[in-house]
Amino acid sequence: MGRWICCLCSRVADSLMLLLVLALSCNPSTAATASPSAPHIKPSYSFGRTFLGLDKCNACIGTSICKKFFKEEIRFDTWLSSHLKLPPSYLLSYSGNYTDDAKSWRLVDITRLTSKYRHDRADKRICTALLKTKTCSLERALRRTHRFQKWLRAKRLTPDLVQGLSSPMLRCPSQRLLDRIVRRYAEVPDAGSIYMDHLTDRDKLRLLYTLSVNSHPILLQIFPDVEGWPFPRYLGSCGRLVVSASTRPLRDFYGAAPEVAADLALQLLAVLRSMGTNDLNYFFYFTHVDAGTFGVFSNGHLFIRDASTLGIIDKEEGSQLIDGQQEYKDIFSCLTVDCQSAFVSCNSIREKHSLIMVCQELLPKLLKGKFRRPVQEKIDSFLQHCADGLADDQGVNEAVAKLAELLKPLRSCDSRFAYRYPDCKYSDKY
Repeated sequence: MGRWICCLCSRVADSLMLLLVLALSCNPSTAATASPSAPHIKPSYSFGRTFLGLDKCNACIGTSICKKFFKEEIRFDTWLSSHLKLPPSYLLSYSGNYTDDAKSWRLVDITRLTSKYRHDRADKRICTALLKTKTCSLERALRRTHRFQKWLRAKRLTPDLVQGLSSPMLRCPSQRLLDRIVRRYAEVPDAGSIYMDHLTDRDKLRLLYTLSVNSHPILLQIFPDVEGWPFPRYLGSCGRLVVSASTRPLRDFYGAAPEVAADLALQLLAVLRSMGTNDLNYFFYFTHVDAGTFGVFSNGHLFIRDASTLGIIDKEEGSQLIDGQQEYKDIFSCLTVDCQSAFVSCNSIREKHSLIMVCQELLPKLLKGKFRRPVQEKIDSFLQHCADGLADDQGVNEAVAKLAELLKPLRSCDSRFAYRYPDCKYSDKY
């Protein structure tokens, strides 16, 4: 009898335990309380304000794309590994990945407008020159300057407000160009106005700071790729970092196959022609070119990768600053360059200058030893005539035209050149 009672109790206990388990499984909140599971921790990294340069705002470029950094919708290449580490802060540029939907990613370039060393040196120069201290609030120091006080009072960006800035883009400014800058400045809500009423004091300081350090992001904004200009797409800024569509520098193609080299050389010459002659009547010229000035997208299309050395002359309005006015200098004139640097006279700039620099610095390295002897000798001869053409405008143009005619049949039409394939199959243009 005792054994039967004991067995019955055991069965009742088992039944009660089963009912308890069923009850817990039907009530998720109770189950979670009764049996907590280990939380899934997503690997992440806190940027901090220093790496991005946010600690220096509003003496910075902008904040339009900061949310994407903090939401990890912009990642550096190292973030694709399991150990999330930011790259060294002293680098000038980084390769990154960008997404709008967290599923598809595309490559982007993340760049500083100048090296961190130069930024730090300029920051110290501001504090020392304006407040006589080694460290200070950069914004407070720059706000006290005569130039920025003029910006605060101004309703419109005029040539006298940018005189003496080191950017080649502003050495020969026209009112039409300055209006375009205000109207298309992408770090503020689009007002479509040439007047600066929609710019806050903070916005004006950021625009002035950007123009003083490096006009590259401004050029990308006011001459966007969607309108056919040969620049990568501007995606936004955060602190002192700028994000744009990714391109591989031209130097990566110095060892490319002959047909690729011929195609890139023709594109390079076409870009220079469009910079000299376009519907808006702006003449773009380079003050310097190197292997990183131009870049190539994954579809084979060549673009201007670094616009920091581009100057602009308005062929419609002309320059509204005489050369004497350019000599005005203040702290904004020497944030990243030597204050003693001399300006190039607007009247001394010729359309052939960019062609000559490219013939001297880039095309010989891109086309050297790529073709059989008779063709290669002709290419080398045309390049030499172009490079030596300082005193002969007509000679430069003729050499470039002959070089282009020689290169056209040397390029091929296949899927490597996605930017013009398969159109090249059905068009005499190619």
